[in-house]
Amino acid sequence: MALLDIFLGAVLPIVAIAGVGFLLGRFREIDPGPLNTAVVYVLAPALVLHSLATASFSGETIVKLTLAVTAYIVGMVLVGEAAGRLLGESEPRLSALVLAATFPNCGNYGIPLSDFAFPGGGRATAVLYLAIQSVLVYTVGVYVASRAGGGGGRSAVKRVLYIPLVWAVPVALGARWLDVVPAADGAAMTTLQLVGDSSIPVMLLILGVQLARTDYGAALSQVGVPTVLKMGVAPALAVGVALVVGFSDPTVARVFVLESAMPAAVTPVILVTEFASGRDVGGVSIPEYVSTIVLVTTLLSLPVLTGLIALLQSGMVV
Repeated sequence: MALLDIFLGAVLPIVAIAGVGFLLGRFREIDPGPLNTAVVYVLAPALVLHSLATASFSGETIVKLTLAVTAYIVGMVLVGEAAGRLLGESEPRLSALVLAATFPNCGNYGIPLSDFAFPGGGRATAVLYLAIQSVLVYTVGVYVASRAGGGGGRSAVKRVLYIPLVWAVPVALGARWLDVVPAADGAAMTTLQLVGDSSIPVMLLILGVQLARTDYGAALSQVGVPTVLKMGVAPALAVGVALVVGFSDPTVARVFVLESAMPAAVTPVILVTEFASGRDVGGVSIPEYVSTIVLVTTLLSLPVLTGLIALLQSGMVV
């Protein structure tokens, strides 16, 4: 498939919806907080429940994807930590760099893009990736963010127990194991699918609103290293992890790489705002620093991901 076809068929729909959110954020006073709450507590859990309950994943695939996502996250934390220390970064910016370089926007960008790029199972794999990363964000991510604020994040790690998105995974898998999943064409599953499907455009609108609220200013010249790590090193590491893990389903392997190559997630902005909102380096606050990384990597992702999808669809990578 030509690059233009891939851009028009997979990337442009994402850009268009996020662009509407960006315009709303620029010209209207919109607080993305309530929308985020609706996604995290209602829409995304419904998407996870329906996708995992009806997906044809084997137990082996679930275990391998869990291992792969964990290996990728831990690997990027180590790479980001090493790069930051070699460059002489200190807290709180060291932890902010590690967070931004590590966690991809696999939710409100990754799920719809994977769905468009790999319609034969991309969404289900992306949803499972998101569920696994959610656990890691509120454990590994909270620990790293807590260093930026000079404290420990043990109490905040407990937040993972209150996130329905995480609990939707064992509920869906348990229902499959017990063979109690309702009929796919029944009222229960149809309603669940309707609610879950609505999460995708809402996620993209939130992404656009959040980018519109980004105040990059002076931080623009300071985000080169985390940008290279996120858009260059992260995809390469993901390819290596996929080859080592050895997925039996090539679609799962390709979506894993694509999800890992997503631009920086917005979640680190939330984490560093909670733990280090009052701290700055070189006249740039830590939340502004991470927000700028999110903006720059999102813009760069348009050509990068278009090319990556072409390689993945051709089978040249994994």
